[in-house]
Amino acid sequence: MAGVHGPGGVAAVKVHTLKTWRPHFDAVERGEKPFEVRLDDRGFEMGDLVVLLRWDEEEGRPEPGQGPPTLLRRITCKLDGGQFGIEPGYCVLGLEEV
Repeated sequence: MAGVHGPGGVAAVKVHTLKTWRPHFDAVERGEKPFEVRLDDRGFEMGDLVVLLRWDEEEGRPEPGQGPPTLLRRITCKLDGGQFGIEPGYCVLGLEEV
């Protein structure tokens, strides 16, 4: 389990809230995009939870609309930048529904 170990050796899972533009949010929601490409600035680890927030990129605010404004996913794998064509400083996160 990812995260910092707490009392009794139980791992604490981190939760990351990420602004996600509508087309990408919708693709994750439909199950067509089980991954995210992100700047690797949050200490993402396998087992962490990701809250995707549907975001209006033009208005710079959460986007109202039909369907849930957030999605909860668990990180199942992480590919670090600098390999496989991934830009250094970025990562690709494999996601699964929680």
